[in-house]
Amino acid sequence: MTVLKSDIEAKLLHSLKSGDHTAFERLFEKYARKLFIFSFAYLKNEADSEEVVQEVFLKVWLNRIALKTDTSFQSYLFTIAFNAIRKSFNRKAKNDQYRLDLINRLDQGQDHIDFENNYLLVTSRLDQFIEEMPQKRKAIFIQRKKQGKPVRQIAAEMEISVKTVENQITEAMKYLRQRFHEELPGGMALFVLFSDAENID
Repeated sequence: MTVLKSDIEAKLLHSLKSGDHTAFERLFEKYARKLFIFSFAYLKNEADSEEVVQEVFLKVWLNRIALKTDTSFQSYLFTIAFNAIRKSFNRKAKNDQYRLDLINRLDQGQDHIDFENNYLLVTSRLDQFIEEMPQKRKAIFIQRKKQGKPVRQIAAEMEISVKTVENQITEAMKYLRQRFHEELPGGMALFVLFSDAENID
């Protein structure tokens, strides 16, 4: 009998409500990276984005008894993150029209649901496009962009030149931009934000 992911998550949430640290850690591992990318897309700062993630899960832990297991936990997390991002902007707002405009949109409370839905679509397509790459290029791309390995380390481990690694990454990025342009043009702006968040350049 197949166990649905939603059933597994519901069990984790029930355990978390009882104070289970292991359940908390598993949920953190599942969602921390997603929340970091979501936060970084707005804040453009790793430390601030990590702080948002920590704030989200601190709030989850402190309010664990009141957690609802019959609604979307992911949406709950994104909502907390969105509010934390808004507070961060309010604390650090600069005389920068882009940031001021973004703060105004955040204050209207209209962006985070669309961003969440687009996030899921774009990351799904990104994984699909990466899988379609030639094997060598995919391996290099994943090690550099997903695992964060230095170019020189990848070159040494694969016994190829640094230039080859750099060229493969460049070609991978050209390919991804082309695929998004052809199949999901509405996701291009979000893909660029993700690119910044994961050092994909």
